[in-house]
Amino acid sequence: MAGNSQPTAIVTGASSGVGLYGAKSLADKGWHVIMACRNLEKAKQAATTVGIKPEQRTVLHLDLASLQSVRQFVQAFRETNRPLSSLVCNAAVYLPLLKEPQYSEDGYELSVATNHLGHFLLCELLLDDLKQSPAADKRLIILGTVTANSKELGGKIPIPAPPDLGNMQGLAAGFKAPISMINGKKFKSGKAYKDSKLCNMLITRELHRRYHDTGILFNSLYPGCVADTPLFRNHYSLFQTIFPWFQKNITGGYVSQALAGERVAAVVADPEFKQSGVHWSWGNRQKQGRDAFVQELSAEGSDDTKAKRLWELSETLVGTA
Repeated sequence: MAGNSQPTAIVTGASSGVGLYGAKSLADKGWHVIMACRNLEKAKQAATTVGIKPEQRTVLHLDLASLQSVRQFVQAFRETNRPLSSLVCNAAVYLPLLKEPQYSEDGYELSVATNHLGHFLLCELLLDDLKQSPAADKRLIILGTVTANSKELGGKIPIPAPPDLGNMQGLAAGFKAPISMINGKKFKSGKAYKDSKLCNMLITRELHRRYHDTGILFNSLYPGCVADTPLFRNHYSLFQTIFPWFQKNITGGYVSQALAGERVAAVVADPEFKQSGVHWSWGNRQKQGRDAFVQELSAEGSDDTKAKRLWELSETLVGTA
């Protein structure tokens, strides 16, 4: 396969971690990968390191914390003239040690701006590209997390607090300083991350509800606990040492970045994942040869009324309403 006959996937956050190995696994399957990253040189070096050949990749700048950057990325992608087969929303920031909120250039709390609002705008803008693509199998995949799903063991741990969007008072009030939480309450950095990932899973459901009749598949997934991912680079160094050991030796939940990348690529490309509107998971404890299953989401994560309201409020914040 070469040129425009080759399936093309956009992968956000593809310069490291699960995004990088997801991109590698897709390239190994014969795909061309658009690596959407903030640091282009880092992305190119990482791609070379894991064996993604130059002809298998296109590296484009994307800063999800900037709505202008999202729009510029979409224009740059369209200039490649590659039909889009899949969009993989993988990138995320996790800032667990913050005592006070940081804000994006658009004035929104940074975790929600990056993980949710930037991806939301990207999905909205690229929907037409997916609809118009001649690809027979088109998918939009968003990575969720176990910590935002109380139906899984990892989501039952209330540290620093469970995800809770409330009535989304913070979003409804414009989500600008001094507001920093979706529910309008006091800032908690770890909870802001969980809330943003809960938004990812709700938006996946709403995408399916609105657009499943277009032939596009919409799914979220949890590939397992990737305990040594660069996502944790802003955590205490001791945590970065102990957490992987704990997941490997105590819980049995550890998944390598490479295996997580293979699982992402499978949900993007493999025929056994052609069900839309579900959350794929490999569970909390990893066993050799374990198959993915459709994981039930929490009551809040399954709330279609809340998903619809989240969509509407997010459109207002990103300027597409």
